[in-house]
Formats: sequence, C-alpha cells, structure tokens
Amino acid sequence: KILNISHHKSNLEQSQPIFTTSFSRSTNKKIKMLNRICSSQLSKQRSVLRSTIGGSRCLSDDKGPNLDVSHYKGEWKTYGDIEHYTPGKFVIQTFNKISQKGLKRFDEDSYEVGSAGNAHAVLLRSHKLQEDEVLHTVRAIARCGAGTNNVPVARMTELGIPVFNTPGANANAVKELVLCGLFMSSRRIIDGINHMSDLGRQGIAKERVEKDKAMFGGRELKDKTIAIIGLGHIGSSTARDAAALGMKVAGYDPGLNIEAALRLPDEISLNDSIIAAVSNADYVSINIPYVKGEGGTHGIIGEDVISNMKHGAAVLNFARGELVDSEAMKKHLENNDGRYVSDFPDDLLWDHKNAVILPHLGASTEEAEDAAAAMAADTIKDYLESGTIVNSVNFPKTSLPNAPENSVRFTVVNKNLPGMLAKITETVANSNINIVQQVNNSRGDIAYNVMDVDTTGHGEIMSFKNVQEQITMLEGVLSSRIIYGKPGTGYAKNLQGQYFV
Repeated sequence: KILNISHHKSNLEQSQPIFTTSFSRSTNKKIKMLNRICSSQLSKQRSVLRSTIGGSRCLSDDKGPNLDVSHYKGEWKTYGDIEHYTPGKFVIQTFNKISQKGLKRFDEDSYEVGSAGNAHAVLLRSHKLQEDEVLHTVRAIARCGAGTNNVPVARMTELGIPVFNTPGANANAVKELVLCGLFMSSRRIIDGINHMSDLGRQGIAKERVEKDKAMFGGRELKDKTIAIIGLGHIGSSTARDAAALGMKVAGYDPGLNIEAALRLPDEISLNDSIIAAVSNADYVSINIPYVKGEGGTHGIIGEDVISNMKHGAAVLNFARGELVDSEAMKKHLENNDGRYVSDFPDDLLWDHKNAVILPHLGASTEEAEDAAAAMAADTIKDYLESGTIVNSVNFPKTSLPNAPENSVRFTVVNKNLPGMLAKITETVANSNINIVQQVNNSRGDIAYNVMDVDTTGHGEIMSFKNVQEQITMLEGVLSSRIIYGKPGTGYAKNLQGQYFV
C-alpha cells in the first residue's frame, strides 16, 4: 500500500520576517539589548523563535468509529477502581486543597473531579507525589505552581507521562512578597514591632516611643541598586517595580529569552555572571529554580558569590532555601552587617538578628491559588482533549492545528531514538490508513508524535484498535492515544512488553 502523507507546514515555514513594522523607541532599545544577549556569553546557544499553530479544540466527531473502553486486555485489577468507573468522563484525581475556581474549569458533563479510581490526570499543589500513587491510567500530571520538586519528574518521563506546571500564575503574589522583603531588610520593622509589644506589656510604650525610635534606623530604597538573579515572570516583574521605586536595576539570567527580555525595564543593566551582578548591589533578589544534581543550582549562592557582596547587602530569597549556602550567609550577616529575608526554613539562620525567616507565603494568596489552579486545569484539558502540550517541564511544547473533518487523532509517546518515526508511520501505512497531517517534536529522551488520520472507509472499530496495539507494542513506544471525542477512552500503554488499555 502507498502511504499518502500530507505534511503540515508550520507558520514559521510560511511566515514573512517577524519584525516587519516600526517599533517605539523603548522597544527598539530592547531589541538591540536582545541582540547583545544573543551574541554574548549569556546565551551560548542560538535563540530560536518559533511560530506556533494556534486554535486547538476537542476533536469530537459523532460520525467517527465507535472506540469504547471495551478493547482492554488483561485483567481489570490493573485498570483501577472499575466499580466506580464512569464511562464517558475524564477522571481528575486531586491532592491537597485545590481552588474551586480552578476546578470549575472542568465541565461536569465531561469530567469527574476528586476521584482516585481510574484517574486520567493528577492535579496537586505541595503533596509529595510517590510513583505508586500514579495509576497506569494516568495520562498527565499538573502542579498548581511553578516548582515541581515534589513530583518525580525523571521517573514520570521514563513512564511517558507529561508533567505540567503553571509559570507566572503566582508571579504577582511572590513579587509583592519580594517588595515586602525589600522594606523589611531596609528598616528594622519587625524588631520595632517586637520592641513596642514588649513596651506595651510593661505599660510604658507611650513614654518610650520617641526615645527608642533611634534603635531602628534604616535606609531608603531610592537610588539604591538591586541585583535580580533570574529574570523570568517573578524576576522581570520585580525589576519593573524596583525601577518604579527609583532603584537602579542589574540582572543576570543565562537563559533569558525574547519574551522575558521585552518585559524588562529599559534601564536594566545585564551582567554575564552572578558575581558581576551582585558586586555593586545593595539588594540581591534570587528568582531561579532549584535543580538537584551535577550542574544544578544547589548552593549556587555560595561563598564565592557572597564574599563579593557589598557591606550591608541584603539578600532576598523567595525562590528555594537550598539555593543559598547558610554557612556563607551567616558569615555575611555577622562580619559584613548583611541582611537575609526568606520564606523558607533555615536551621542555621532562623534566630539570627539580621535574618527574617517567614513561613512559605510566596504564593499564599487567594488570587494566586485561583490563577494557578485555573492554569493547571486548562493545561490538563488541552492535553486530554486535543493533545496540545504547553507549560510541560519534561515534554516538548506542541501547538496543534485543528483536525480535518472525517479524521481522528493518534498521539504517540516514545523514546527519542533513531528510526522511531519511520516505524510508526510504516505501521499506519501497513494498515491502509492515510495520515492527513502530522506533527513530531522531541525533548531530551522523549518524542511526541501526533497524527490525524483519515476515517474514510474505516468505520469498524478494529481498524483503529489493531493499529493502535501494533504501534503501542513497538519497541521504544511508551503510550498512545486515540482522541475522537469520547472522554476517558482510547489510551494504551506498553508496560514492559504487556499491552495495557
């Protein structure tokens, strides 16, 4: 049989040059800044701007083949809680208390939220997810927050499960706490509050209030320099507001992209190392992710960085406690009259007079929790209903066009090995099925393939069941899905050589 593949061309292939219109003076300045970024040591790889194909939707086609849950193999005990399984719905398992405003994004006709049996996706906040809590039926995991340290991402990648986060959803909440930290590190506000409480208990607050205020002197933020390490959503927002307060802003981010750079204030001074950024700063705000292992960020703010800070420099850490070397920071507080403000526990610094250690309050606002839950829910819906991947920490970003009429969508997750795409398409061709459009993306060890196939002449269930099994059982394939409009169905996995549906 001859396989007729109609290759889909991306907008990038068809588009005109991206910057074709005139910009404002400030935007032109940022573009020039970006040219410097891309040519300097800050960016050691070329920045690639990719146009994405918008407009994804749920692929519903009542006229398509009937692919219900009946084509499982093996025993039901491997499937989950069959007694409480609701056919025709996606099941969302939740850990922690998730914002109801976010959960309402799942419509009741297509989703069942909160059940642990037969979960198709997992939604969580701070719960430390264990592998044995992830059922074979789980297609995706989303965390309501930016960090994913509580999810075994590497293992989920091996199992072919995308893990999503919600970058930027809590950025404003964290940024506001960073600003609060700026003020707390500039004036001994907390010390003053505690002092007045003591005086109040003694009944002498009124007579001492003026006399004792000299004990809590400080400095103003205006004209001071803040170094912002990490210029993502939180860092760039902090940079803008610090500039609005009259501060001078320095920044460092080796992974700075065009989108983030355009959010920065025009006056920012970019540096090619952390040490260069902090050496002249009165304040240092840390806004980078915590990455374990070799080449990670554990203790990245260590002795080599802290020893280059100015006398009296204040460090604001609302990112992760493990980023800072506590021993080196203690020396800075004691020998250099430094300040440290963080919302992460620290066994060494918690009672130091120059440290303010808060509960982990960064994203603890009603607005941030609502926004993170809504973003996580929308991300899960897009993936389950159309196969779209956005905001994944382990899978490639994949924006998909609408499926053509008279087609169903196959998605295949496989190891990123040579020849895999050829094996998959050959299997489809041998089943006399025509691929009308196809997308193939990869990230690290994972490849993600999406094929919209013609249903003409393939109304029988077995036409698609059989080819799905053949694809899924190819060596290197982890899982597959047929997306055709009926929630909760069409999923298959290769479990160490056993076919699971």
